[in-house]
Amino acid sequence: MFNWNDLVYFLELARRGRLMPAARRLKVDHTTVSRRIFELEKSLSVKLFDRKPDGFLLTEKGHQLLAIAERIEQDTLAIQESVSAAPSAPTGRVRVATMEGIGAFYLAGRFAQLAVDEPGLMVELVTERHLINLTKREADVSVSFVPLAGQRLSVRKIGAFRLALYAAQSYLDRHGTPGGRAELADHAFVDYVEDLVFISPVHWLNDVLEPTNVVFRSTSLHGQQCAVAAGAGIALLPLFSAKTRSDLIPLLHDDVIVMRDIYLSTHEDLEYTGRVRAVTRKITNMFRDDHRYLTEFDAPIGSGSSGAGI
Repeated sequence: MFNWNDLVYFLELARRGRLMPAARRLKVDHTTVSRRIFELEKSLSVKLFDRKPDGFLLTEKGHQLLAIAERIEQDTLAIQESVSAAPSAPTGRVRVATMEGIGAFYLAGRFAQLAVDEPGLMVELVTERHLINLTKREADVSVSFVPLAGQRLSVRKIGAFRLALYAAQSYLDRHGTPGGRAELADHAFVDYVEDLVFISPVHWLNDVLEPTNVVFRSTSLHGQQCAVAAGAGIALLPLFSAKTRSDLIPLLHDDVIVMRDIYLSTHEDLEYTGRVRAVTRKITNMFRDDHRYLTEFDAPIGSGSSGAGI
């Protein structure tokens, strides 16, 4: 007999592609996921997955069921939004995916106010070097430096931030302060690990030069910034991170201007649910209100937006 509850296990396995990740998300044993999928296939008399060495792939019938199951999931999520006695108070978990640097140095602290304003919400901030797949429900919301591509995604630009060259006084005492772009070739740099940059706009130092003397590399923006503060060399850092350290000195700020756009993405099925709408509204407002902080050296956080391009 068909069991509606089996669709929950089907959706997770379809999105994760493997038993263990699906089981962790559902907080059950992987054998439970396998058993429920077997029961679902038996009740429908169809094969929903091809079992491969590297995971589970949807069959044609599986893809058909996925479209139906996602509509059921969306309708289920909408029940509390529409029927609840207090629909104006959003509740639940919202997973926000972004890159490590902007997540740690900017978003995490700004989400603290959301916990005060909306105590029923709980944000999970997921940071990765690659772009999270919203279509597979790896997250509910994405904040990225590039517009996401995928089926039924709502994507819009919500702001921008500036990057600048920074160094520590100890480095400048040893090597001198560059007086122009032409002198940068004589200096040491801190940069990303080239073959581990999965989002090309993140390798922003290439907008300025291709350094011949890189003395330290890290996949972590925080790691790079710590190395610069210790005097290792010069790095191109976002203002939102560099402003957290008073010992970092901006260099050539009139000559080197590098900007990156910020995009907010959600799946159309979740875009207008109360919990996701509350979080996306908060994110949109914070980038609008902090536009000057994100793009100007002396502007404090919450100093307002110039309104350009936002």
